[in-house]
Amino acid sequence: MILYNSASRKREEFVPHNPELVSMYTCGPTVYHFAHIGNLRSYIMEDVLEKYLRYIGYSVKRVMNITDVGHLTSDADEGEDKMLKGAKREHKSVMEIAKYYTDAFFSDCNKLNIKRPDVVEPATNCIEDYIRIITKLLDTGYAYLAGGNVYFDTSKLDRYYVFNDFNEDDLAVGVREGVEEDVNKRNKNDFVLWFTKSKFEDQALKWDSPWGTGYPGWHIECSGISMKHLGEYIDIHCGGIDNAFPHHTNEIAQSEAYLGHKWVKYWMHVLHLNTTDGKMSKSKGEFLTVSLLEEKGYDPVAYRFFCLQSHYRKSLVFTWENLDNAQLAYNKLIAKIAALKPDDGEVDRTVYETLKQKFMAGLDNDLNTSLGITALYDVLKAKTNDATKLFCIGDFDQVLSLSLLEKAAAKREELKKQAVTAGEFTIIAEDGTPDAEIEAKIYARRDAKKAKNFALADQIRDELKAAGIEVTDIPNGAKWKHI
Repeated sequence: MILYNSASRKREEFVPHNPELVSMYTCGPTVYHFAHIGNLRSYIMEDVLEKYLRYIGYSVKRVMNITDVGHLTSDADEGEDKMLKGAKREHKSVMEIAKYYTDAFFSDCNKLNIKRPDVVEPATNCIEDYIRIITKLLDTGYAYLAGGNVYFDTSKLDRYYVFNDFNEDDLAVGVREGVEEDVNKRNKNDFVLWFTKSKFEDQALKWDSPWGTGYPGWHIECSGISMKHLGEYIDIHCGGIDNAFPHHTNEIAQSEAYLGHKWVKYWMHVLHLNTTDGKMSKSKGEFLTVSLLEEKGYDPVAYRFFCLQSHYRKSLVFTWENLDNAQLAYNKLIAKIAALKPDDGEVDRTVYETLKQKFMAGLDNDLNTSLGITALYDVLKAKTNDATKLFCIGDFDQVLSLSLLEKAAAKREELKKQAVTAGEFTIIAEDGTPDAEIEAKIYARRDAKKAKNFALADQIRDELKAAGIEVTDIPNGAKWKHI
């Protein structure tokens, strides 16, 4: 399997540190609000990666943090704590906000067929872990106290900018425009490991520490949680591309200074889901959530399908028209699978292995899910029986998680019920898309048969066939498909 490593900026063969178990870390949500569908694109792609690793035979331990303290609105060291901001907005406690939006996040994940990670750890559970790491960083000279806070000293590093070759002088202080310089920092790229009440008097959550009552910085959380559950080495660290700097850059700095060796082998970053106006966010335009998609009549799994049609390292543009097209394509795919007969023969293992190799070739190629989707259509076109096709589809869907067999079975039952509607003549398009002109000809054929004008009925059938339409009689109706 080949993966693009953001740290080396190269495609590399995936070789885990321990061949018996892949360690995988996912930056989880800051649970102050609903996740928008741009956030969820990253979790969809990380879910596919985990499932594919399991599919090709690896054991995987995946850990995700839940940020319920310490993430400031600048993503650096200035602004308001996002959790406190959410609590003020809704007149609730920070912990009430955290629980509500954590539950909402995993509800959205469930609707998108995203597997819950093996370990989910709230940041507030691991204060002692952060204190232990910060203490060692102070002892070894990688951190310093100033103004009541503990800062990481980036000047001690041989290389700070891991993911991009930034020009230091071009970087705005604090990352975001309009953020004032923290005068306590020795270097403008230094970052906070531990805040005390001297900086934010109204912080809702505080803990005692050797440096005073306060709370951890956002970046130290992922280091502490990952080491607690995955040890000193991580095979794959995942996140959205917006996490690469400063969050992941700072994670590497503090973790490798603490450990004394390379920490993460492969970095996987998922690019943005954009609107036509630019990067999607919670603060501008229509707040696009899974619930909003449902309110507008979309199947959340069709959004997953939309994401899988593109490569994770390409920015994806969201429009309602694009989602309409994805929903239509997904419905047609389900209809095609529903038309397959589960009892049609035995599974041909030779054909299955051939088709599986095509599927794996796509996913092995830097998790190219668009090629994985193409492999599904190759199954439908394959010269084999329906039992083999259904087996392949179910097998591939262990990774893609598009609910293909379940939705197809429901569609099959729906078609059966339509077909036996008492006294009614039902016309069914196998791809789920009605066509008034074709239906008119099928009704004309029905009327000709009723009038015992079988020559005319045969003529209409032959005309449809010549136009690439196959008609099959069913009880109280007919179904048709393109051939």
